[in-house]
Amino acid sequence: MPTYTKFGVLLVAAGLAYACSSAPASTTDQQPHLTAAAAPALPDNPLYNELGLKEAGLEQSVFEYAITGRRNIGNRHPVLTIADMSQPSTQKRLYVIDLKARKLLFNTYVAHGRNSGGLVPERFSNTPSSWQTSLGFYRTLGTYMGKHGLSLQLKGLEKGFNTNVQDRNIVLHGANYVCEDTVRLKGRLGWSEGCPAVPYALSKPIILAVKDGSCLFVYAPNEDYLKKSVYLNVAKDTL
Repeated sequence: MPTYTKFGVLLVAAGLAYACSSAPASTTDQQPHLTAAAAPALPDNPLYNELGLKEAGLEQSVFEYAITGRRNIGNRHPVLTIADMSQPSTQKRLYVIDLKARKLLFNTYVAHGRNSGGLVPERFSNTPSSWQTSLGFYRTLGTYMGKHGLSLQLKGLEKGFNTNVQDRNIVLHGANYVCEDTVRLKGRLGWSEGCPAVPYALSKPIILAVKDGSCLFVYAPNEDYLKKSVYLNVAKDTL
């Protein structure tokens, strides 16, 4: 039976599936328009409170990072997606937010790469064949039909952290191993090869909501990333 929450519909599918889809060639990138980025401000944030993100498990600091990076990228798509890899895979750590409508569209599960760690990912890579999750900001591209059905191409925007995702065939897709049955069986979600895989039953509506230019932020409290991310720490020579 599907479960309904005030944050959206969570549908889960049982069974197991494997690997990530092959993605077609990239599309043309656009140059970012950067503004000076400060550390995330933590005073009371009305939008964070209105969306109920604390109750949904997302720390305000992570939300502030995502907003800061999206602004520095110059992204104007109304939908912002946050994959919070500081949380274990048993938590609903994917947040799809419509900033214009001020609504949390989806709050559900998302997988991480099998070589990033067991329950909570600890290792991240931009290296081909690493089977690890890549941190940072992405722009969503177009859709295609792959072995997991409707899938979404992603463009990594952060050199050294996620710019090889297209060569690695890292895409957003649905997977039957991203479900509560797998959690009950294994004590964690199934792993991907680095793709942010979502519950198969929710993959189509999520993909349709975020496709064609929205911002995806894959976060973890990784010191190297937080110090070097150009969109969180804008250096003068990058402006």
